[in-house]
Amino acid sequence: MLALALIGLAGGLITGISPCILPVLPVILLSGGAQGARSEGDGRRSSGWRPYLVIAGLVVSFTLVTLIGSLLLSLLGLPQDVLRWAGIVVLVLIGIGLIVPRFQELLEAPFSRIPRREVGTDRGGFGLGLALGTVYVPCAGPVLAAITVAGSTGRVGVETIVLTASFAVGAAAPLLAFALAGRGMAERLAAFRRRQRGIRLAGGVVMIALAVGLAFNLPQALQRLVPDYTADLQRELAGSDEVAEALDLGGLVTDENRQLSECTNGAAELESCGPAPSIRGISGWLNTPGGEPVDLDDLRGRVVLVDFWAYSCINCQRSIPHVVAWDEAYRDAGLTVIGVHSPEYAFEKEARNVAAGAESFGIEYPVALDDSLSTWTNYRNRYWPAHYLIDADGTVRHVAFGEGHYERTERLIRELLRSADPAASLPEPTEVADETPNVGTLTPETFLGTTKQVNFAGDEPYRRSTTAFTLPERQPADSFALEGGWALDTQAIAPEGDGGAIRLRFTAAEVRMVVSGEGTIVVRDGDDTRRIAVGGVPRSYAVHEGADVGDGELLVEVPVGVTAYSFTFG
Repeated sequence: MLALALIGLAGGLITGISPCILPVLPVILLSGGAQGARSEGDGRRSSGWRPYLVIAGLVVSFTLVTLIGSLLLSLLGLPQDVLRWAGIVVLVLIGIGLIVPRFQELLEAPFSRIPRREVGTDRGGFGLGLALGTVYVPCAGPVLAAITVAGSTGRVGVETIVLTASFAVGAAAPLLAFALAGRGMAERLAAFRRRQRGIRLAGGVVMIALAVGLAFNLPQALQRLVPDYTADLQRELAGSDEVAEALDLGGLVTDENRQLSECTNGAAELESCGPAPSIRGISGWLNTPGGEPVDLDDLRGRVVLVDFWAYSCINCQRSIPHVVAWDEAYRDAGLTVIGVHSPEYAFEKEARNVAAGAESFGIEYPVALDDSLSTWTNYRNRYWPAHYLIDADGTVRHVAFGEGHYERTERLIRELLRSADPAASLPEPTEVADETPNVGTLTPETFLGTTKQVNFAGDEPYRRSTTAFTLPERQPADSFALEGGWALDTQAIAPEGDGGAIRLRFTAAEVRMVVSGEGTIVVRDGDDTRRIAVGGVPRSYAVHEGADVGDGELLVEVPVGVTAYSFTFG
């Protein structure tokens, strides 16, 4: 428990000094700090507790919204962003109250019977903190991801509460320091003491400006202009085995999935790994009558294969032909395949994109749209693709992560089918070629978004504020570099001005590029030049196809109107 609290505090502190706190700093400085100066203002003495109350309100509301907000709204049938919009409205009302004292009195009228009736406009500040907590969106990191998933799936235990509270305290500590700095400045400078009314007006204007900016998502544009100077700290925190294990205990391991640890990846023989975790948190179903959900409990007596995949993942694209073949060969013999589509990118959450991908792969078995990664988390999964083989009694008997293991997995499928029905007539084993590459010789998957790239070889810093790039004279193997004007985002990059180019050095037989938008990319592959028309939703396009694995270099010219996400290798 102490380890979880320390991890949450560390993750919160990193977030609290990151660029994502910038939009709320002016409000904290003026309305949380300067207004709390302990001096005579407009006829009454301000409370020295105001900075603490503002931050306390933020911690309380952020914790509650993160942990139970999504679940509560789902139970009430309300949109997921209703709390955010409520917070924006409250900020506007408080801002108007700071500017127009008469309006503030109207706001306080319902609380007139309460001895201390401030609602966050002048002295109390707790109400202001509550409103800020509903609109405060910290930068995502490993700790916040674990908290969010636990909250969205309803698995809120003591560990999750400790992790969330410590994260909120850590994230709020720098904000409190700012608020206290603002109060101290206001107390020491005579100009501030003489202009309490002006501070109130400025605070109200800033608060309304924040609300308007949040309504139009302007803080995101601001954050793109500021270097993410905490990225390395977040990466180090995420890469720690101790942290990963603690976060797993903090929300991912439950009584429902605890026994999955008894399964060995790709084991040669059947194992017993506990009851299969349920399929939950699904936003929709494909390939079922009327989009009806599939319940594992209703499939007792049949062997079930749960396949986690994402339609733009090249590893899944090589695996899916085997799964499709198993479905076709063994469906009548007692096998049910369930595809759980767990998106890696935001665009993979669009049902129409997934449906198009499933159709192109020839998938006819049920597909669950796991947009919130609820089922992914319930299985403690970490891989695309991943196969969980469940026997007729509902027990997980085999897991296989990543590509390969196909012949072994099919042999175990046949063994479970015979065990469930000794009289079952099984067809001959399928004969789908295993195209799993020798991963040790291939360039690893190359992400272009700022939060996932690890092999950028340019001389410039790879962050949102960098917009102009030049190809380096020397570029190492298994890397990429940019040329021209680019707008970098967390998941993808897009050329600006006259377009840009990506130079890629790789080792593979096949290279595919995930892009979207409208335009024509030009691929210069040695002496060969190819033009590839890009249209519509994000999907992968072959940019290099060779007979054997080898070293190569590509220069891909990308026009304005096309967005690039990643390169994958085979």
